[in-house]
Amino acid sequence: MTAPLRIVFLGSDGIALPLLDWLQTGEGRALGQVVAVYTQPDRPVGRGQKVQANAIKTWALAHGLPVHQPEKLTDETRTELAAYGADVGLVMAYGHILKDAFIATPRLGMLNFHASLLPHYRGASPIQTAVACGEREAGVSFMRIVRQLDAGPVADVERVPVAPDDTAIEVEQKLSAACVPLLARAFPKLIDGTLAFAPQDERAATFCRKLRKEDGVLDFAAPAPVLAAHINGLFPWPACSVEIDGQSVKFGLAEAAEATTTATPGSVVVAGPTTLQIATGAGLLVVHRLQRPGGRMLPASEFLRGFPIEQGRVLPSYALPILVSTKPFPIVRKG
Repeated sequence: MTAPLRIVFLGSDGIALPLLDWLQTGEGRALGQVVAVYTQPDRPVGRGQKVQANAIKTWALAHGLPVHQPEKLTDETRTELAAYGADVGLVMAYGHILKDAFIATPRLGMLNFHASLLPHYRGASPIQTAVACGEREAGVSFMRIVRQLDAGPVADVERVPVAPDDTAIEVEQKLSAACVPLLARAFPKLIDGTLAFAPQDERAATFCRKLRKEDGVLDFAAPAPVLAAHINGLFPWPACSVEIDGQSVKFGLAEAAEATTTATPGSVVVAGPTTLQIATGAGLLVVHRLQRPGGRMLPASEFLRGFPIEQGRVLPSYALPILVSTKPFPIVRKG
């Protein structure tokens, strides 16, 4: 019987937890053994900005695995990695750019789970951007890492449906679970040397970028389906919001309704008892969940009882941001 592959895992987001849990089960453990974890340093989290370990570090410590949290991937880090004698590195949402020497350190190189159907949505926000663009299918691609952004050859993909009432939260959960059957198919082939990688079609490549707080704006002159997708894709962060009576009200879930209205785009057409409905450039935007500053995200029926919005009010509009491009977005550096 072939010995399980020695795996170093590199990641910083809880999306990889089902994958890691599977590698600890009978089936997964027979194929691969995680021997070390690399993740981002502990960061301030939440309103209180308390420094906390991320979900990957917490998982690794609970399983008695060594954890490394380098700020930068130096030659010393690569030497440290090499000491584990790993057969392969598995990467998902790590947050570091990997150099060629680092990629080549494990015997079989570094393989990545990217949360899109490549070559579409290369970049930093594939889940949110796919939902915000109205996609009805998403997926995870299992690929070989190269220095060019998410451009490596792809071995396999796992597809998931995107329902009209899915936000980025639900789609991330589906994609998180989708990593397990993807790896279960790929790992036996990786072990016996038959896992084949196909180059991506560069002509079809699209790119997304890191989201910013200012992306959560709405242009009510746009069609209702476009606005609903934008709201659902950008929830829970940065979340779309509108200013009402000097307060920034977040929208947490929306759908489009076909309707003919002569109301000005942005006009509140219905405000209760169960939904908030807003005129758009085409159709009605039906908002199902809302949140006021300092409050909880509530169903529209409950929110409107405590925060009434008068019918006929025109909500402010701002141009929708560009979230996807046929070329990589420039890197925005702080400072």
